[in-house]
Amino acid sequence: MDNYTDSALIELVERMGAAGGEPLGQREAAFRRIYEITSARMYGVAMRVVGNREWAEDVLQDAYLYIWRSADSYRASLSPPLAWMGVIVRSRSLDFLRRRKSEHLDTAQPLDGAAADTLRDGAESPMDTAQASEQAWALHECLRKLEARQREVLSLAYLRDLSHGELADQLKLPLGTVKTWIRRGIDQLRGCMARFA
Repeated sequence: MDNYTDSALIELVERMGAAGGEPLGQREAAFRRIYEITSARMYGVAMRVVGNREWAEDVLQDAYLYIWRSADSYRASLSPPLAWMGVIVRSRSLDFLRRRKSEHLDTAQPLDGAAADTLRDGAESPMDTAQASEQAWALHECLRKLEARQREVLSLAYLRDLSHGELADQLKLPLGTVKTWIRRGIDQLRGCMARFA
């Protein structure tokens, strides 16, 4: 993956999703650039879930088609672009495995060797990955319910790994305010996540 900032990726996703505002050629160019920048990393995500190169390629194609179609619904305030795409790829990977399992059950054939090895070797199982994907979705929903400023402080604290002091300096806020917002935000998130558990 190129050394790309979140803000540059956000701009590309927004350009790709601007169906009414950008000419189709510019939207397609933004999509190609996003694919060039992110596909290797997203392929790795798919491989970890499905454990088979050919399957991962199929999943990736399906995931990027979905990313193209849903780019207009992306909200940078809710998650970084790579996290958003990663959740889509994981979700599509799990859907793929469910379809495969269903097809195998229908024909009474065992899982092929690659999938069986993946499940045996101590790697994350599809169930573990499904739970992680569901938790990511729940966290996304809970973050959405926070006030914008509180969400910003929590995102910077945890996604950018900034200390309370660094946050106060960057946001030009008193240290006590930052600490209070973080504490209250975490309490709200805990309560919200508990409802999804």
